[in-house]
Amino acid sequence: MHLRFGDPELERQFIHSYRTSARLWVRMSLLVALSTVCGFAIIDHLLLVGPRLARPDIWRFGLQLPLVLIMLVLTTPRWYARWYQPAIQMAAPLFAVGTVLMAVEATPVQMPLVAARLLLAAFYFYFMLGLTFGAAVRTNLMLVAAYAGAALLGYIAANVAIYSLFVLVSANLIGGAGCYALEYANRVAFLERRRLAQVAMHDGLTGLLNRSALEEQARGLWQRAQAARLPVSVLLIDIDHFKAYNDCYGHQAGDGCLKQVAAAIRGAVQRRSLGMVARYGGEEIIAILVGGDRAHAASVAAAVVKAVAELGIAHGGSSTRPYVTVSVGLTTVEPGGDYSHEQAVRHADLALYTTKARGRDGWACHGPAASLDPQLELLKTAS
Repeated sequence: MHLRFGDPELERQFIHSYRTSARLWVRMSLLVALSTVCGFAIIDHLLLVGPRLARPDIWRFGLQLPLVLIMLVLTTPRWYARWYQPAIQMAAPLFAVGTVLMAVEATPVQMPLVAARLLLAAFYFYFMLGLTFGAAVRTNLMLVAAYAGAALLGYIAANVAIYSLFVLVSANLIGGAGCYALEYANRVAFLERRRLAQVAMHDGLTGLLNRSALEEQARGLWQRAQAARLPVSVLLIDIDHFKAYNDCYGHQAGDGCLKQVAAAIRGAVQRRSLGMVARYGGEEIIAILVGGDRAHAASVAAAVVKAVAELGIAHGGSSTRPYVTVSVGLTTVEPGGDYSHEQAVRHADLALYTTKARGRDGWACHGPAASLDPQLELLKTAS
């Protein structure tokens, strides 16, 4: 199975989530790499004495150690998101080549010991650096190719090279399978978390955002709109005589009606605006529009009324029309106004009662600066 989601946006979200969650682990792994490089330097000089230790130190301290230190710097929050992945996908193959160059410098007696580091490097690339399966495989192919190239050029004894290559290829098969399984499990877990988040945020009947998700997201939306000085409109939409519909046709039919109306409202809103649509409670639906002025919000409100009417859902219990209709109340906060979600919803609610007072099946607008009509408050209380 190819480890990639078919949806590019979903793939981008997974990669971002995977890399972000791996930052601390990667940083810890690089600290381990730093201690390993220094540890092998000590062990080499204690146990692998001989005239050929100078050039391995060049690769160790001139290539590998600087690479590890640079990668450590790039795991800090300031640099990680933008620079770590491009850098590690260049640094890891260079580190692999450095490991091979160090092995080439070993004497025939030292070679089996030094070659064991290649296995450590292979598993390290697969599991410790936050690389995706594809990037880890490419890095390890570079490691195998560099070692095979050194053997073909005669820098490594044939019997040692054949044995080491067999072990290295076997290690890659095992490590690659493990890396593949780990990334596959991470992708499944990502989809599960995404599905659970969708369930937690959306109303089970209509598929719209639920009220708690709306309240949580609305705060950020209002703050961004205020910072960008964009107008924000709130539409509060109520299905006319919905209780009578349930009484007339039953609650199962009422659920079906609510689904169809919600879909029509979402379609009418999203075709014309950026924003969100949520089930506010019962048969009430709320839409928050960002970026359009009051005239634009009014056109959306009219489109919502029309879209629901065009569904043609029969409503024998309605005293307004023989089909299902909605009433809409809207308000718009212009740049410089009071960017308060609660206040805007209250004004939209008052506009909704204006629509109902006019006979329903329509929309009305309430300005945030307008004085509140006490008769509307009485009508709201009476309802």
